[in-house]
Amino acid sequence: MGTQHTYRVIVRGTWDGLADGARERLLAEVDEHGLTSMKFTPEGSLTYDRVLKHFSYRFVVESDAEDGEEMAEALAEERAEASLRALGEGYGFGALKSSATDMDTMKVNRKHRASRP
Repeated sequence: MGTQHTYRVIVRGTWDGLADGARERLLAEVDEHGLTSMKFTPEGSLTYDRVLKHFSYRFVVESDAEDGEEMAEALAEERAEASLRALGEGYGFGALKSSATDMDTMKVNRKHRASRP
């Protein structure tokens, strides 16, 4: 097993063929899944708006650095699909697309404080 890296992955998708009951439930819970709920977690956080066209999940994924961002994206997509299927019947969705950031190689630009006299 190689070095583990932590990735932040955003999985995006489109609702497709939502059943009436699913649409009603999503709309009833929309306030819990808005901008303020955008967090990166291992179990993923689902966000969407009242239009019910697009959604996204945010995941934290730990994976071998050798496998790169592609593996982290694949793992996050699997988690997103499992979460969507766990919602039950009527929650249709289209193809998923992901983007990952390796937090262990990300550079942080810090502002230098001016020296005080």
